[in-house]
Amino acid sequence: MNDYALEVQGITKAYNHGKPNEVNVLHGIDLSVKTGEVVALVAPSGAGKSTLLHIAGLLDTPDTGTVTISGRDMTALSDRKRTAVRRDEVGFIYQFHHLLPEFTARENIVLPQLANGKSEAAANARANELLARVGIAERGDHRPAALSGGEQQRVAFCRALANQPTLLLADEPTGNLDPETSDRVFDALMELVRGTGLSAVIATHNLELAARMDRMVRLTSGRLETL
Repeated sequence: MNDYALEVQGITKAYNHGKPNEVNVLHGIDLSVKTGEVVALVAPSGAGKSTLLHIAGLLDTPDTGTVTISGRDMTALSDRKRTAVRRDEVGFIYQFHHLLPEFTARENIVLPQLANGKSEAAANARANELLARVGIAERGDHRPAALSGGEQQRVAFCRALANQPTLLLADEPTGNLDPETSDRVFDALMELVRGTGLSAVIATHNLELAARMDRMVRLTSGRLETL
């Protein structure tokens, strides 16, 4: 097993290159996440955290620098191979759950597994296991509109882990919830991450939540520092 689930080195990113309104977002970012480690990415709005997570998760490309996932350099991969890595090895969670409203909670977790070639029986078993892990096994047959905000986000957690990724990238996963619900949902997320041995980078502006992770780094004005 590789010692690091994620390594980004020398990452820079700017938009509107060569134009008067060019925006430099990231400046030489280095970040390594050990296998099984949960890192808090603390950043204010506009600091570039979403851009960094998108680059780490192969949703965007850096101007310079490299991204290595589980020991494999992603820099020169074709679009097809990058898509396969995102599907098989990386789970994404966002501030908003983005569940498919016409499907039940369970079906939202089953669908990405079917797309990845798993049988319907195995996909349902995995969905039920994950729903039980986050404490909402009895809500599997409900559509998102019938779920609370906290329940919807727990389903989103389960969907992100459905295909058993090795790396989880979360962008303010409890940022859309009230403080009490946020705390409960974060507990569920951490239990899920720890229980599956995932490596994770979780972006948050909540220092209390960040302190419960293994390590904190701060992104400010496109530069990264360890706290």
